[in-house]
Amino acid sequence: MNVNRIRSGRSALTAVAAALALTLAACSSGGRDETSPTGGPTAGGGGEPQQITFLTHWGPEQVAQLEDAAARFSQDEPGITVSVQAVPFANLLSTLRTQGGSAGGPTMASIYDAWLPELVRDGVAAPAPAGVAEGVRDAWAENVVSASSAEDQVYGFPNEIDLYALNYNTRLFEEAGLDGPPTTFEELRSDARALTDEAKGQHGFGVITNWASGAVHPFLSLAASNGGHLLDDSGKAALTDDRVVAVADLYQQMLDDGSIDPAASAANANTTGPYLDNFAGGKTAMIVMANWWQGSLKETMGDAYADVATAPIPVGPDGDASSSISYSWLSMVNANADEAAQEASWKFLSWLNGPDSGENGSSAMGDILVGMGILPSRTSDIDAHQDALSDPFLKTYVDGLPDATPFPTVVGGDAASQALQKHIESLVFGQATPQQAMDAAAAEVDAALGN
Repeated sequence: MNVNRIRSGRSALTAVAAALALTLAACSSGGRDETSPTGGPTAGGGGEPQQITFLTHWGPEQVAQLEDAAARFSQDEPGITVSVQAVPFANLLSTLRTQGGSAGGPTMASIYDAWLPELVRDGVAAPAPAGVAEGVRDAWAENVVSASSAEDQVYGFPNEIDLYALNYNTRLFEEAGLDGPPTTFEELRSDARALTDEAKGQHGFGVITNWASGAVHPFLSLAASNGGHLLDDSGKAALTDDRVVAVADLYQQMLDDGSIDPAASAANANTTGPYLDNFAGGKTAMIVMANWWQGSLKETMGDAYADVATAPIPVGPDGDASSSISYSWLSMVNANADEAAQEASWKFLSWLNGPDSGENGSSAMGDILVGMGILPSRTSDIDAHQDALSDPFLKTYVDGLPDATPFPTVVGGDAASQALQKHIESLVFGQATPQQAMDAAAAEVDAALGN
Protein backbone atom coordinates (compact mmCIF):
# COMPACT_ATOMS: atom_id res chain seq x y z
CA MET A 1 0.00 0.00 0.00
CA ASN A 2 1.22 3.50 -0.84
CA VAL A 3 0.92 4.98 2.63
CA ASN A 4 0.91 8.55 1.31
CA ARG A 5 -2.47 8.11 -0.38
CA ILE A 6 -5.71 7.36 1.38
CA ARG A 7 -7.12 6.05 -1.88
CA SER A 8 -4.56 3.31 -2.23
CA GLY A 9 -5.36 -0.29 -1.37
CA ARG A 10 -8.86 -0.37 -2.90
CA SER A 11 -8.04 -3.30 -5.16
CA ALA A 12 -6.56 -5.19 -2.22
CA LEU A 13 -9.70 -4.59 -0.17
CA THR A 14 -11.61 -6.08 -3.08
CA ALA A 15 -9.59 -9.23 -2.58
CA VAL A 16 -10.78 -9.44 1.03
CA ALA A 17 -14.40 -9.03 -0.04
CA ALA A 18 -14.00 -11.63 -2.77
CA ALA A 19 -12.73 -14.08 -0.20
CA LEU A 20 -16.04 -13.78 1.61
CA ALA A 21 -17.77 -15.42 -1.34
CA LEU A 22 -15.26 -18.18 -1.99
CA THR A 23 -14.50 -21.42 -0.24
CA LEU A 24 -10.97 -21.40 1.10
CA ALA A 25 -8.62 -23.86 -0.52
CA ALA A 26 -6.62 -25.83 1.99
CA CYS A 27 -3.24 -24.24 2.59
CA SER A 28 -0.11 -26.34 2.86
CA SER A 29 2.81 -25.14 4.94
CA GLY A 30 5.21 -27.43 3.16
CA GLY A 31 6.07 -29.16 6.40
CA ARG A 32 6.82 -25.90 8.24
CA ASP A 33 5.42 -25.71 11.77
CA GLU A 34 3.51 -22.40 11.57
CA THR A 35 3.12 -22.27 15.35
CA SER A 36 6.86 -21.92 15.73
CA PRO A 37 8.21 -18.36 15.78
CA THR A 38 11.09 -19.40 13.56
CA GLY A 39 9.26 -21.83 11.30
CA GLY A 40 11.37 -24.65 12.72
CA PRO A 41 11.03 -26.81 15.83
CA THR A 42 8.74 -25.22 18.41
CA ALA A 43 10.17 -23.63 21.53
CA GLY A 44 8.84 -23.53 25.07
CA GLY A 45 9.14 -27.21 25.98
CA GLY A 46 12.17 -26.55 28.14
CA GLY A 47 13.96 -23.70 29.87
CA GLU A 48 12.54 -21.25 32.37
CA PRO A 49 8.73 -20.83 32.63
CA GLN A 50 7.55 -17.74 30.82
CA GLN A 51 4.90 -15.32 32.06
CA ILE A 52 3.68 -13.12 29.21
CA THR A 53 0.98 -10.44 29.13
CA PHE A 54 -1.46 -9.46 26.40
CA LEU A 55 -2.62 -5.81 26.52
CA THR A 56 -6.05 -4.99 25.09
CA HIS A 57 -8.88 -2.46 25.34
CA TRP A 58 -11.61 -5.10 25.16
CA GLY A 59 -14.47 -5.34 27.63
CA PRO A 60 -14.95 -8.02 30.31
CA GLU A 61 -16.78 -10.54 28.10
CA GLN A 62 -14.13 -10.51 25.39
CA VAL A 63 -11.32 -10.52 27.97
CA ALA A 64 -12.90 -13.65 29.47
CA GLN A 65 -12.89 -15.30 26.03
CA LEU A 66 -9.26 -14.37 25.51
CA GLU A 67 -8.36 -15.70 28.95
CA ASP A 68 -10.14 -18.96 28.15
CA ALA A 69 -8.16 -19.27 24.92
CA ALA A 70 -4.92 -18.53 26.79
CA ALA A 71 -5.75 -21.24 29.33
CA ARG A 72 -6.26 -23.76 26.53
CA PHE A 73 -2.93 -22.73 25.03
CA SER A 74 -1.17 -23.20 28.38
CA GLN A 75 -2.57 -26.73 28.69
CA ASP A 76 -0.54 -27.63 25.62
CA GLU A 77 2.34 -25.35 26.57
CA PRO A 78 2.63 -25.57 30.37
CA GLY A 79 5.88 -23.62 30.29
CA ILE A 80 4.07 -20.48 29.09
CA THR A 81 1.47 -18.62 31.16
CA VAL A 82 -0.52 -15.83 29.51
CA SER A 83 -2.28 -13.06 31.45
CA VAL A 84 -4.56 -10.42 29.98
CA GLN A 85 -4.38 -6.73 30.88
CA ALA A 86 -7.35 -4.56 29.84
CA VAL A 87 -7.39 -0.76 29.79
CA PRO A 88 -9.76 1.79 28.19
CA PHE A 89 -9.02 2.48 24.55
CA ALA A 90 -7.89 6.00 25.44
CA ASN A 91 -5.11 4.52 27.61
CA LEU A 92 -4.05 1.66 25.34
CA LEU A 93 -1.16 3.29 23.49
CA SER A 94 0.19 5.18 26.51
CA THR A 95 0.09 1.99 28.62
CA LEU A 96 2.10 0.12 26.02
CA ARG A 97 4.67 2.89 25.87
CA THR A 98 5.01 3.53 29.61
CA GLN A 99 4.74 0.00 31.01
CA GLY A 100 6.18 -2.01 28.15
CA GLY A 101 9.76 -1.81 29.35
CA SER A 102 9.03 -2.72 32.96
CA ALA A 103 9.01 -6.13 34.62
CA GLY A 104 5.49 -7.47 34.37
CA GLY A 105 4.61 -4.98 31.64
CA PRO A 106 2.78 -6.05 28.47
CA THR A 107 4.81 -8.30 26.19
CA MET A 108 2.06 -8.28 23.54
CA ALA A 109 -0.56 -5.74 22.57
CA SER A 110 -3.49 -5.33 20.24
CA ILE A 111 -2.97 -2.03 18.41
CA TYR A 112 -4.64 0.21 15.86
CA ASP A 113 -2.72 -0.01 12.57
CA ALA A 114 -2.25 3.77 12.42
CA TRP A 115 0.03 3.51 15.47
CA LEU A 116 2.41 0.98 13.91
CA PRO A 117 4.72 3.34 11.95
CA GLU A 118 5.58 5.33 15.08
CA LEU A 119 5.97 2.24 17.27
CA VAL A 120 8.39 0.82 14.70
CA ARG A 121 10.25 4.12 14.50
CA ASP A 122 10.55 4.24 18.29
CA GLY A 123 11.73 0.64 18.62
CA VAL A 124 8.64 -0.55 20.51
CA ALA A 125 7.29 -3.03 17.95
CA ALA A 126 9.37 -6.17 17.37
CA PRO A 127 9.64 -7.45 13.79
CA ALA A 128 8.05 -10.84 13.29
CA PRO A 129 10.49 -13.77 12.95
CA ALA A 130 10.81 -15.17 9.44
CA GLY A 131 8.53 -18.16 10.04
CA VAL A 132 5.78 -15.98 11.52
CA ALA A 133 6.03 -13.44 8.72
CA GLU A 134 5.78 -16.17 6.10
CA GLY A 135 2.70 -17.64 7.79
CA VAL A 136 1.02 -14.22 7.90
CA ARG A 137 1.67 -13.59 4.22
CA ASP A 138 0.25 -17.00 3.36
CA ALA A 139 -2.97 -16.68 5.36
CA TRP A 140 -4.08 -13.04 5.00
CA ALA A 141 -4.99 -10.86 2.03
CA GLU A 142 -2.21 -8.62 0.79
CA ASN A 143 -3.79 -5.33 1.87
CA VAL A 144 -4.31 -6.61 5.41
CA VAL A 145 -0.70 -7.80 5.60
CA SER A 146 0.50 -4.38 4.40
CA ALA A 147 -1.37 -2.67 7.24
CA SER A 148 0.57 -4.88 9.68
CA SER A 149 3.88 -4.14 8.01
CA ALA A 150 6.43 -1.35 7.74
CA GLU A 151 8.96 -1.21 4.91
CA ASP A 152 7.88 -4.71 3.81
CA GLN A 153 8.61 -6.19 7.24
CA VAL A 154 5.69 -7.88 9.02
CA TYR A 155 5.27 -6.69 12.61
CA GLY A 156 2.30 -8.70 13.81
CA PHE A 157 -0.84 -10.72 13.24
CA PRO A 158 -3.74 -8.87 11.61
CA ASN A 159 -6.90 -9.65 13.53
CA GLU A 160 -9.77 -7.41 12.43
CA ILE A 161 -10.87 -5.04 9.72
CA ASP A 162 -13.49 -2.37 10.36
CA LEU A 163 -15.46 0.02 8.21
CA TYR A 164 -18.51 2.26 8.47
CA ALA A 165 -22.16 2.26 7.42
CA LEU A 166 -25.30 4.25 8.14
CA ASN A 167 -27.13 2.77 11.13
CA TYR A 168 -30.80 3.73 11.45
CA ASN A 169 -33.89 3.01 13.54
CA THR A 170 -36.60 1.42 11.36
CA ARG A 171 -39.34 2.13 13.91
CA LEU A 172 -38.59 5.84 13.85
CA PHE A 173 -38.49 5.80 10.05
CA GLU A 174 -41.92 4.18 9.92
CA GLU A 175 -43.34 6.67 12.42
CA ALA A 176 -41.99 9.52 10.27
CA GLY A 177 -43.52 8.02 7.11
CA LEU A 178 -40.14 7.29 5.51
CA ASP A 179 -39.92 4.23 3.26
CA GLY A 180 -36.21 3.50 3.61
CA PRO A 181 -32.77 4.93 4.37
CA PRO A 182 -31.34 7.93 2.52
CA THR A 183 -29.01 7.30 -0.41
CA THR A 184 -27.82 10.87 -1.10
CA PHE A 185 -26.68 13.86 0.95
CA GLU A 186 -29.89 15.68 0.03
CA GLU A 187 -32.02 12.77 1.24
CA LEU A 188 -29.93 12.49 4.41
CA ARG A 189 -30.65 16.11 5.32
CA SER A 190 -34.32 15.83 4.41
CA ASP A 191 -34.81 12.58 6.34
CA ALA A 192 -32.95 13.96 9.35
CA ARG A 193 -35.37 16.90 9.45
CA ALA A 194 -38.37 14.56 9.21
CA LEU A 195 -37.01 12.41 12.02
CA THR A 196 -36.39 15.32 14.40
CA ASP A 197 -38.98 15.97 17.09
CA GLU A 198 -37.79 18.41 19.74
CA ALA A 199 -40.83 17.72 21.93
CA LYS A 200 -39.70 14.09 22.23
CA GLY A 201 -36.02 14.98 22.51
CA GLN A 202 -35.52 13.10 19.24
CA HIS A 203 -32.98 14.11 16.59
CA GLY A 204 -32.50 12.84 13.08
CA PHE A 205 -28.73 12.43 12.83
CA GLY A 206 -26.03 11.73 15.38
CA VAL A 207 -22.38 12.73 15.37
CA ILE A 208 -19.63 11.69 17.79
CA THR A 209 -17.26 13.95 19.72
CA ASN A 210 -14.55 13.48 22.37
CA TRP A 211 -13.04 10.59 20.41
CA ALA A 212 -10.79 10.97 17.37
CA SER A 213 -11.88 7.95 15.34
CA GLY A 214 -15.53 8.50 16.27
CA ALA A 215 -15.44 12.05 14.95
CA VAL A 216 -13.07 11.59 12.02
CA HIS A 217 -13.99 8.28 10.39
CA PRO A 218 -17.72 9.01 9.84
CA PHE A 219 -16.86 12.48 8.52
CA LEU A 220 -14.27 11.08 6.10
CA SER A 221 -16.61 8.26 5.07
CA LEU A 222 -19.12 10.88 3.93
CA ALA A 223 -16.27 12.75 2.23
CA ALA A 224 -15.14 9.57 0.43
CA SER A 225 -18.74 9.09 -0.75
CA ASN A 226 -18.52 12.56 -2.27
CA GLY A 227 -15.18 11.91 -4.00
CA GLY A 228 -13.14 13.60 -1.26
CA HIS A 229 -10.07 12.43 0.65
CA LEU A 230 -8.02 13.23 3.72
CA LEU A 231 -4.80 13.47 1.69
CA ASP A 232 -4.06 14.29 -1.92
CA ASP A 233 -1.73 12.36 -4.21
CA SER A 234 1.33 14.13 -2.79
CA GLY A 235 0.44 13.23 0.79
CA LYS A 236 -0.73 16.71 1.76
CA ALA A 237 -4.05 17.53 3.42
CA ALA A 238 -6.96 17.71 0.97
CA LEU A 239 -9.48 18.99 3.49
CA THR A 240 -10.03 22.34 1.74
CA ASP A 241 -11.20 20.54 -1.41
CA ASP A 242 -14.82 21.44 -2.20
CA ARG A 243 -15.81 17.76 -1.96
CA VAL A 244 -14.68 17.66 1.68
CA VAL A 245 -15.95 21.11 2.61
CA ALA A 246 -19.35 19.90 1.31
CA VAL A 247 -19.47 17.44 4.23
CA ALA A 248 -18.74 20.23 6.71
CA ASP A 249 -21.51 22.24 5.01
CA LEU A 250 -23.87 19.25 5.40
CA TYR A 251 -23.09 19.10 9.13
CA GLN A 252 -23.77 22.83 9.42
CA GLN A 253 -27.07 22.51 7.58
CA MET A 254 -28.23 19.69 9.87
CA LEU A 255 -27.10 21.70 12.91
CA ASP A 256 -29.09 24.70 11.66
CA ASP A 257 -32.10 22.44 11.06
CA GLY A 258 -31.88 21.16 14.64
CA SER A 259 -31.33 17.62 13.31
CA ILE A 260 -27.99 17.23 15.16
CA ASP A 261 -27.90 17.66 18.92
CA PRO A 262 -24.31 18.43 20.01
CA ALA A 263 -25.22 17.56 23.60
CA ALA A 264 -25.95 13.99 22.52
CA SER A 265 -22.59 13.53 20.78
CA ALA A 266 -20.06 12.86 23.53
CA ALA A 267 -18.16 9.61 23.84
CA ASN A 268 -17.15 8.41 27.31
CA ALA A 269 -13.90 6.42 27.48
CA ASN A 270 -14.13 6.56 23.68
CA THR A 271 -16.51 3.68 22.96
CA THR A 272 -19.56 4.35 25.15
CA GLY A 273 -21.40 7.41 26.37
CA PRO A 274 -24.24 9.71 25.25
CA TYR A 275 -23.78 9.07 21.51
CA LEU A 276 -24.44 5.34 22.09
CA ASP A 277 -27.14 5.87 24.71
CA ASN A 278 -29.12 8.24 22.50
CA PHE A 279 -29.08 5.94 19.49
CA ALA A 280 -29.86 2.89 21.60
CA GLY A 281 -32.66 4.75 23.38
CA GLY A 282 -34.36 5.87 20.16
CA LYS A 283 -33.43 9.52 20.61
CA THR A 284 -31.05 9.53 17.63
CA ALA A 285 -32.56 8.13 14.44
CA MET A 286 -29.41 7.78 12.28
CA ILE A 287 -25.68 7.62 12.87
CA VAL A 288 -22.64 6.59 10.84
CA MET A 289 -20.80 3.96 12.85
CA ALA A 290 -18.49 0.94 12.56
CA ASN A 291 -19.48 -2.73 12.47
CA TRP A 292 -17.82 -3.56 15.79
CA TRP A 293 -20.46 -1.82 17.88
CA GLN A 294 -23.13 -4.41 17.01
CA GLY A 295 -22.45 -6.18 20.31
CA SER A 296 -22.87 -2.93 22.26
CA LEU A 297 -26.19 -2.28 20.54
CA LYS A 298 -27.51 -5.75 21.30
CA GLU A 299 -26.47 -5.50 24.93
CA THR A 300 -27.82 -1.99 25.41
CA MET A 301 -31.04 -2.23 23.41
CA GLY A 302 -32.33 -5.69 24.24
CA ASP A 303 -35.48 -6.45 22.24
CA ALA A 304 -35.37 -2.98 20.65
CA TYR A 305 -32.26 -4.07 18.72
CA ALA A 306 -34.74 -5.53 16.19
CA ASP A 307 -35.39 -1.92 15.08
CA VAL A 308 -31.77 -1.41 13.96
CA ALA A 309 -30.83 -1.66 10.29
CA THR A 310 -27.77 -0.67 8.26
CA ALA A 311 -27.32 0.92 4.85
CA PRO A 312 -24.44 2.20 2.69
CA ILE A 313 -23.06 5.68 3.35
CA PRO A 314 -25.17 8.22 1.39
CA VAL A 315 -23.50 9.47 -1.78
CA GLY A 316 -22.69 13.17 -2.19
CA PRO A 317 -23.40 15.31 -5.26
CA ASP A 318 -19.83 14.90 -6.53
CA GLY A 319 -19.51 11.23 -5.60
CA ASP A 320 -19.79 8.20 -7.87
CA ALA A 321 -20.44 5.50 -5.27
CA SER A 322 -20.82 4.95 -1.55
CA SER A 323 -17.55 4.49 0.30
CA SER A 324 -16.34 4.10 3.86
CA ILE A 325 -13.14 4.62 5.76
CA SER A 326 -11.61 1.29 6.71
CA TYR A 327 -8.95 0.45 9.28
CA SER A 328 -7.52 -2.64 10.87
CA TRP A 329 -5.92 -3.91 14.08
CA LEU A 330 -3.00 -6.20 14.74
CA SER A 331 -1.40 -8.09 17.61
CA MET A 332 2.27 -7.15 18.07
CA VAL A 333 5.13 -8.14 20.35
CA ASN A 334 6.97 -5.58 22.49
CA ALA A 335 10.58 -5.21 21.43
CA ASN A 336 11.48 -4.18 25.00
CA ALA A 337 10.63 -7.64 26.36
CA ASP A 338 13.51 -10.07 26.83
CA GLU A 339 14.29 -12.58 24.10
CA ALA A 340 12.64 -15.56 25.80
CA ALA A 341 9.45 -13.62 26.48
CA GLN A 342 9.34 -12.44 22.87
CA GLU A 343 9.73 -16.00 21.62
CA ALA A 344 6.93 -17.20 23.92
CA SER A 345 4.74 -14.30 22.78
CA TRP A 346 5.17 -15.10 19.09
CA LYS A 347 4.37 -18.71 19.86
CA PHE A 348 1.13 -17.78 21.64
CA LEU A 349 0.06 -15.32 18.93
CA SER A 350 0.78 -17.91 16.24
CA TRP A 351 -1.50 -20.35 18.04
CA LEU A 352 -4.20 -17.76 18.85
CA ASN A 353 -4.42 -16.66 15.21
CA GLY A 354 -3.93 -20.13 13.73
CA PRO A 355 -6.64 -22.27 12.09
CA ASP A 356 -6.62 -25.02 14.73
CA SER A 357 -7.26 -22.97 17.88
CA GLY A 358 -10.96 -22.19 17.34
CA GLU A 359 -14.14 -23.89 16.23
CA ASN A 360 -14.90 -25.38 12.79
CA GLY A 361 -11.71 -24.22 11.12
CA SER A 362 -11.65 -20.75 12.65
CA SER A 363 -8.87 -19.40 14.79
CA ALA A 364 -9.64 -18.60 18.43
CA MET A 365 -9.14 -14.94 17.54
CA GLY A 366 -11.62 -15.25 14.68
CA ASP A 367 -14.24 -16.74 17.01
CA ILE A 368 -13.80 -13.87 19.49
CA LEU A 369 -13.98 -11.20 16.79
CA VAL A 370 -17.10 -12.55 15.12
CA GLY A 371 -18.72 -12.81 18.54
CA MET A 372 -18.22 -9.04 18.84
CA GLY A 373 -19.68 -8.33 15.40
CA ILE A 374 -16.20 -7.60 14.03
CA LEU A 375 -15.03 -8.73 10.61
CA PRO A 376 -12.05 -11.08 10.97
CA SER A 377 -9.27 -10.64 8.46
CA ARG A 378 -7.71 -14.11 8.21
CA THR A 379 -9.01 -15.70 5.00
CA SER A 380 -9.88 -19.03 6.63
CA ASP A 381 -11.72 -17.22 9.46
CA ILE A 382 -13.86 -15.39 6.89
CA ASP A 383 -14.71 -18.71 5.28
CA ALA A 384 -15.43 -20.42 8.62
CA HIS A 385 -17.90 -17.70 9.64
CA GLN A 386 -19.90 -17.33 6.42
CA ASP A 387 -23.22 -17.77 8.22
CA ALA A 388 -22.49 -15.13 10.86
CA LEU A 389 -21.16 -12.66 8.28
CA SER A 390 -24.45 -12.96 6.37
CA ASP A 391 -26.24 -11.37 9.35
CA PRO A 392 -28.32 -8.42 7.99
CA PHE A 393 -26.50 -5.91 10.18
CA LEU A 394 -23.05 -7.07 9.07
CA LYS A 395 -23.88 -7.74 5.43
CA THR A 396 -23.87 -4.02 4.60
CA TYR A 397 -20.31 -3.80 5.90
CA VAL A 398 -19.18 -6.94 4.11
CA ASP A 399 -20.67 -5.66 0.85
CA GLY A 400 -18.90 -2.33 1.37
CA LEU A 401 -15.39 -3.77 1.54
CA PRO A 402 -14.61 -3.48 -2.21
CA ASP A 403 -15.23 0.28 -2.26
CA ALA A 404 -13.76 1.10 1.15
CA THR A 405 -11.12 3.82 1.49
CA PRO A 406 -8.24 2.80 3.81
CA PHE A 407 -7.16 5.33 6.41
CA PRO A 408 -3.47 6.06 5.71
CA THR A 409 -0.87 4.39 7.92
CA VAL A 410 1.84 7.04 8.08
CA VAL A 411 4.08 8.50 10.74
CA GLY A 412 2.04 11.32 12.23
CA GLY A 413 -1.27 9.76 11.18
CA ASP A 414 -2.63 9.55 14.71
CA ALA A 415 -1.75 13.21 15.38
CA ALA A 416 -3.36 14.15 12.06
CA SER A 417 -6.55 12.36 13.10
CA GLN A 418 -6.61 14.23 16.42
CA ALA A 419 -6.09 17.52 14.60
CA LEU A 420 -9.05 16.89 12.31
CA GLN A 421 -11.13 15.76 15.29
CA LYS A 422 -10.55 19.09 17.02
CA HIS A 423 -11.82 21.10 14.08
CA ILE A 424 -14.80 18.87 13.34
CA GLU A 425 -15.77 19.44 16.96
CA SER A 426 -15.27 23.21 16.61
CA LEU A 427 -17.82 23.07 13.79
CA VAL A 428 -20.27 20.90 15.76
CA PHE A 429 -20.15 23.22 18.78
CA GLY A 430 -20.55 26.40 16.75
CA GLN A 431 -17.03 27.71 17.19
CA ALA A 432 -16.12 27.78 13.48
CA THR A 433 -17.78 27.90 10.08
CA PRO A 434 -17.35 24.90 7.76
CA GLN A 435 -14.67 26.66 5.71
CA GLN A 436 -12.84 27.93 8.80
CA ALA A 437 -12.86 24.46 10.34
CA MET A 438 -11.46 22.79 7.22
CA ASP A 439 -8.84 25.50 6.62
CA ALA A 440 -7.56 25.14 10.18
CA ALA A 441 -7.72 21.36 10.06
CA ALA A 442 -5.72 21.22 6.81
CA ALA A 443 -2.95 23.35 8.30
CA GLU A 444 -2.70 21.21 11.44
CA VAL A 445 -2.85 17.91 9.54
CA ASP A 446 0.01 19.05 7.32
CA ALA A 447 2.00 20.08 10.38
CA ALA A 448 1.37 16.68 12.02
CA LEU A 449 2.61 14.91 8.88
CA GLY A 450 5.65 17.16 8.50
CA ASN A 451 4.44 18.72 5.24
